[in-house]
Amino acid sequence: MAFQLGTSSSSSLPLSPFIPSQNHDVFLSFRGKDVRHKFIAHLNRALRQSGIKTYMDGVDLERGEQISSELFKAIEESRILIIVLSKNYAESKWCLDELFKILECRKTFKQTVLPIFYEIKPSDVRDQKGSFGEAFTKLGKNIKDDIKLLEYWKEALEEVAKLAGLEYIAFGDDESEFIQNIIGWINSRIVNQTPLSVAKYPVGIESRIFGFGGIGKTTISEDMYNQISSQFEGSCFLSNIREISEQAGGLIWLQNTLLVDILGTSLDVHDTDKGMNMIKDRLCSKRVLLILDDVDELVQIEKLVGDRS
Repeated sequence: MAFQLGTSSSSSLPLSPFIPSQNHDVFLSFRGKDVRHKFIAHLNRALRQSGIKTYMDGVDLERGEQISSELFKAIEESRILIIVLSKNYAESKWCLDELFKILECRKTFKQTVLPIFYEIKPSDVRDQKGSFGEAFTKLGKNIKDDIKLLEYWKEALEEVAKLAGLEYIAFGDDESEFIQNIIGWINSRIVNQTPLSVAKYPVGIESRIFGFGGIGKTTISEDMYNQISSQFEGSCFLSNIREISEQAGGLIWLQNTLLVDILGTSLDVHDTDKGMNMIKDRLCSKRVLLILDDVDELVQIEKLVGDRS
């Protein structure tokens, strides 16, 4: 069987009085001129290839422009908020507005925040020193009439510098390995935050999926898989499902195998109900070929595909 899964203007913007829906796995905050076309481009591509739904602003704001309420809404609706602090981050009032909003959301909605100190040290951010401090001083000269706002931003920088984060040192760290570490960190958080799935049993499907043994279903499926798998963004052939499902932890093993084959990375799922939602969330935006061989119970399809909504 082949399945296609899924086809505010300032930092004072008030927070919603309810917990917002989580439409994005990750929100990326960064200074465009420092990292957009290198580190962020590579990170964003790797996140999307791993099935992680990412929100990244596609515009570098210039002087006189305002951050849209849509951007602040995206922050509220993201599970994990990543702040890439680079040498010129504090030169941008819009980056600092984002930072202020992110820290507000962390307190109000209990979102996870990951600071990445890109070619700078946490102490540079905390004490506004080095090239990072020079950028903040430059911003201060441009808006010297608003001392109170500068104090708010300074407090936000001190707060984010105290959070547990990751440091990247140019010419010292392997960027691809560093990005894979970030993805592993994100995956572990998403798995822990994924809710259990409520079972939905498909009706009238038995006649379309089950057939007598020995009629060549596996051979036909393998041949079809080989012919068309290259037409999809990801593919997986799960064989011996009946036999594996009967073993302890068999369905969990099948779920993990499915995710690894399609995403190319392990999510280390330990619960079948969470695994159902992980499959749905991570593959919903991908055109995927999934073949399930030797299925003999509907629950096996449910745990590996769900309701495909």
